[in-house]
Amino acid sequence: MISRVTAPLGRSLARIGLTPNIVTIIGATGVVVSALYFYPRGQLYAGSVIITVFALFDMLDGAVARAKDSASAFGAFLDSSLDRVADAAILAGLMWWFVGEGDDPMLAGLTLFCLISGFMVSYIKARAEGLGVNCDVGVAERTERLVIVLVAVGLSELGVPYILAGGLWLLAGMSLLTILQRLVETRARLNDPGYAGGEGEDEKTSNGA
Repeated sequence: MISRVTAPLGRSLARIGLTPNIVTIIGATGVVVSALYFYPRGQLYAGSVIITVFALFDMLDGAVARAKDSASAFGAFLDSSLDRVADAAILAGLMWWFVGEGDDPMLAGLTLFCLISGFMVSYIKARAEGLGVNCDVGVAERTERLVIVLVAVGLSELGVPYILAGGLWLLAGMSLLTILQRLVETRARLNDPGYAGGEGEDEKTSNGA
């Protein structure tokens, strides 16, 4: 269903000369600039809307790659790396607001926790894949995390009571649960008798690397 929408858009962007990597960079840059401009000023609704537009644009890089038949390993690497930057900018902009005019130290700390735990969710998956096992379990993938924070932040400026604090507590809880799920899943896969890789990595891990 989604491909029926993204495929024509991807072909259109490909026809005007955009490459998948350019689409990725534009989308991520738009998210970062919007988050760090609007959120610290307390323009939470406008910021959330514009961030959503750029985040959806960023999703078109795969459609452009298919249209141009130019998918690459580096493109996937670039997309994943810039996703982390964009996610950090959203939460950093929000934390900036709480520390400043928002004047809410508790929610600032909770936002910081969401930022760190979001990185941990992604890092655990990447580290597991580096050891040769798949680890894509969990209740809080990137899409779910983005939806929760953008909806909560956007609706808060429209006067919906407790939505911002509730959204952040929900995000924190889901992120923590996902970390635990991925740690348990990775441990199970690495201890599976069929696991044959990562001997050198095991040695480095035992030495604290």
